[in-house]
Amino acid sequence: MHLLLIDGSSYIFRAYHALPPLTRKSDGLPVGAVSGFCNMMWKVLQSAVMQHTFTHVAVVFDAKGDTFRNQIYDKYKANRSAPPEDLVPQFALIRQAVAAFGLASIQLSGFEADDLMATYALEVEKLGGTTTLYTSDKDMMQLIRPAVNMFDPMKEKPIGVAEVLEKFGVTPEKVAHVQALMGDSTDNIPGVPGVGPKTAGQLIAEFGSVEAVIEALPNMKTSKRTETLLANIENARISYKLALLKDDCPLP
Repeated sequence: MHLLLIDGSSYIFRAYHALPPLTRKSDGLPVGAVSGFCNMMWKVLQSAVMQHTFTHVAVVFDAKGDTFRNQIYDKYKANRSAPPEDLVPQFALIRQAVAAFGLASIQLSGFEADDLMATYALEVEKLGGTTTLYTSDKDMMQLIRPAVNMFDPMKEKPIGVAEVLEKFGVTPEKVAHVQALMGDSTDNIPGVPGVGPKTAGQLIAEFGSVEAVIEALPNMKTSKRTETLLANIENARISYKLALLKDDCPLP
């Protein structure tokens, strides 16, 4: 078994921004994102089908509304603006397009596409199969392991342990710990103020986890950095819960 999981939500926005506005002649309905999405999907499927690489394929989307992360931290993704008005009516059409391709279109209220992809990958691993994550989302790097591959469609190249080490300074299973310390302005994950990717990577590489860093703080040399870490222990713990992908979702 080799499952291909396509990050549909990122494809939608990529398609929307890649093409000029297009409308359906009959009623003026915006269809630019639909057209771009279909073109990109066809390119993926041609490649996958012609190589006979995958036994199963699904397109995974974010569901509308809040997720369990908003219960952990009410400001999670609060910095994001609403989707463009001309994109909203295209969401349903894109899901219809996925069905027209003969593919599963998967979403689950209360969870993000990343969480569903993490859960499917784990289930396939339990069955002795492998999964390829077709996404440019850096959060997915935490899932990379022998049974889980990642392919970046933006750069058109596979992402492996070496690329994760280069970006975060740690191996995949520790990526969420680095993200917890550095935070993420895109998702409004607070992290620890003043701790950037390099410092966060060094701390996790040395101590191994967010909790291990917290436990080591009393023995660290007093500095502005240690004072900031001590003042933001709760933020770091919350941020880890937000950054860690959930791999036990109730799968549709």
